[in-house]
Amino acid sequence: MSDILIFGGTTEGRELAQYCADIGIYADISVATDYGASLLPDSEFIRIMSGRRDRCEMKELLENGYHTVIDATHPFAEEVTKNIRSVCNVLRIPYYRLLRDETDVTYGTTVRSMDELVELLNKTDDVILSTLGSKEAVRLTEVRDFRRRIWIRALPNEKVRDLCLSLGFDEKKLILEKGPFSEDENIRHIRLSGAEIVVTKESGNAGGYNEKSEAAKKCGVHLITLIRPEETGLSMEQIKRLLQEKEGET
Repeated sequence: MSDILIFGGTTEGRELAQYCADIGIYADISVATDYGASLLPDSEFIRIMSGRRDRCEMKELLENGYHTVIDATHPFAEEVTKNIRSVCNVLRIPYYRLLRDETDVTYGTTVRSMDELVELLNKTDDVILSTLGSKEAVRLTEVRDFRRRIWIRALPNEKVRDLCLSLGFDEKKLILEKGPFSEDENIRHIRLSGAEIVVTKESGNAGGYNEKSEAAKKCGVHLITLIRPEETGLSMEQIKRLLQEKEGET
């Protein structure tokens, strides 16, 4: 077992895993899903753990003797980050948050919460393409006439499909495909759905934000961006230097 634990499941987490594999740093990587695990490098330096963990399970995992924890989870996975940071504080394990590059939001409207987004969507009758994924599907049922108006783009798996159908979304309005998507693919989805509004998260370059923004602009549809929570942490280059320093101490 390594004394470095990386919580991943993101493009940044995969980049860190590949970096460790390339330069020979032993690291354990925790991701939420088997799909996330399948994207990680196959290397003798990387040990992959898959599965969602609540706070108690995280504490049990972190009690295994880790000396460094790097949080490379999604910027909108606020509860996960809160739990990781809390457990690290209790166990006095150094915690480092990897920040995603900032997004230059130059087109459309921004909102800072799902409450604000739902309120805004309820002021219109427009058709909506949601690229928020399945996690916000429950909140989107609060949008008036959601079954007729909302198309959902999310990962292609049965659990996601079953969740959306159980909530009352129209199966014909589910776009279940793997991203991130190119500008042309986003344009195709906008035209397929007939969307007049595209809803997205401020997901940065890693999440294909610029491609979504440009596609919405070219299609002449309105873009609503859910702004990421404000955070403090380190850049990718700072984290990589940190890993090198930690490796030099062993």
